[in-house]
Amino acid sequence: MQDPQNRVANWNSEPGLLAPDTSGMNFYRADPALSDLLRIHLPEALFRHIEPHLDRLGGLAGGHLDECARLADRHVPVLHQRDRFGRDAQWIEYHPAYRELERAAFGEFGIHAMSLRKGILGWPDKYPVVAKHAFTFLFNQAEFGMGCPINVTDGCAKLLANFGSEALKAKYLDGLTSTDMDRLTQGGQFMTEKEGGSDVGTLTTSAVPEGDHWRLYGEKWFCSNADARVVMLLARPEGAGPGTRGVGLFLMPRTLDDGSPNAYRIVRLKDKLGTRSMASGEIKLEGAIAYAVGRLDRGFVQMAEMVNSSRLSNGVKSTALMRRAYHDATTVARNRVVFGSRIIDLPLARRQLMKIMLATEQALSMSFLTADALDRAEAGSQDAAALLRILTPTLKFRATRDARKVCGDAMEMRGGIGYIEEFATARLLRDAHLGSIWEGTGNIVAIDALKRAVGRHGADAALSADLNARLDDSANVPSAFRDRLRGLADSAVRFAKEVAGRSENEAEARRATSLLYHVASAVALAWEAGRIHEARGDARRLLLSRFVIDHRLSPGDPFRLGDDGRQHAITELLLGDRAVGMKEAGDLVG
Repeated sequence: MQDPQNRVANWNSEPGLLAPDTSGMNFYRADPALSDLLRIHLPEALFRHIEPHLDRLGGLAGGHLDECARLADRHVPVLHQRDRFGRDAQWIEYHPAYRELERAAFGEFGIHAMSLRKGILGWPDKYPVVAKHAFTFLFNQAEFGMGCPINVTDGCAKLLANFGSEALKAKYLDGLTSTDMDRLTQGGQFMTEKEGGSDVGTLTTSAVPEGDHWRLYGEKWFCSNADARVVMLLARPEGAGPGTRGVGLFLMPRTLDDGSPNAYRIVRLKDKLGTRSMASGEIKLEGAIAYAVGRLDRGFVQMAEMVNSSRLSNGVKSTALMRRAYHDATTVARNRVVFGSRIIDLPLARRQLMKIMLATEQALSMSFLTADALDRAEAGSQDAAALLRILTPTLKFRATRDARKVCGDAMEMRGGIGYIEEFATARLLRDAHLGSIWEGTGNIVAIDALKRAVGRHGADAALSADLNARLDDSANVPSAFRDRLRGLADSAVRFAKEVAGRSENEAEARRATSLLYHVASAVALAWEAGRIHEARGDARRLLLSRFVIDHRLSPGDPFRLGDDGRQHAITELLLGDRAVGMKEAGDLVG
């Protein structure tokens, strides 16, 4: 909500030039909401420690890393089947810009290891998930494709740390969490098969025991970070039963102890719509050596425990795309003059900017609400674990869908030139479409939220308790508005339970999940407004909460003119720079 005008040259002083983009912008300094939320969710000492590093990453994301991302997207990975001597030695060629992105993510900032290894960026302990995802959020505003290798390397390390034998941990864990690029072992998670994507129980990859290890046979159909040095994957042990209960979790190294390649091949790389910088491939397992991780009959359950982390990461990355799109749209709107007026002063453009802003801020609030729940769950809170069970699919479902619309609207704000690959907007839109497919399509995730999280686990009770507790903790927010939010929360939870309770209501799962998301974000925004107002006298997030009610939760008459003076006043304040006191905000939301 801060004017990026101060960080962008006034290009309109020279007639005939196109509107500027975000080149040179510091994405951390341009985003006061991020620092506000971090101050709410993190101890002050930790926030003070990471802020200089976030500031540095914010500058790189708007400059050097953004240029690297553009080059890496254009110069895609190339699979080579043989070396120059004609030997069968597969390797993937990456553009130097991609290697520079790796160096920043894994080496300089250590994002993949923050929650697992002490000492990253000089902090003596491991980082909470909230802090880690502040770095995720900034980095992915420059480069989305690298987000997958970061996430799967983190996920491999967590699976190994939680379920692996001491011998396996001693052999592989240090490399997976290293920030030394010469010692780093990037991870991969090869799950998808032709026989079943979301239907994991139908997988056909088999595991045959051989001494202290197993041999794997079969194919994996969509494997991101295809040349990862360590891979976690699911396979069915010889003699195991059908379905997910017969699936085991295995660790498969790319290279064996004697330096020879393991017995699997990258058949080809995928020609993808987005995330082009990162190599995704088809893998054929031809007796590859692998090691069992945890109990063989608990492989699917163990992998599923990582879904919370992965879906949260997915939501944060989609939020990053939206924030970058918002930065670009506002930069155009404030600097482009058409028909004698700046775009931002035109009514339709202001409405479009508010749609972009609202979805972005909702996702930011929900991302950190979910990250905080994961931190508390990992610290042992059963209430937080139940809350996390409903928040992760809800965030993943709605934020990833909103990112597609937001990135498209931002492209339209720039006009025809936004469709050209020289600008970031085309890449943002292509990348945004991955989020709603990765880790489960919209239908699958909505069913998980309603049928399983609500219907099977009763996680709606944890969500209701959390939302009411946040409203109780918001005494400086007008009581009438808090009461309205309580009523909406009760209605959304009641509807979700109704949908979850009867199989014939499954077609309403998407709508019910969206309602949970919108209500939770409206409460979170109001709660944040109270906290931020106490800290620095700005209650503008309360205005966003009201906009969620008006535009996401209230029925509209399609034939009624939108002449609401309240909407105009709120828009004026949200697109402006000044802080808004609680009294002024309360008068507008009441």
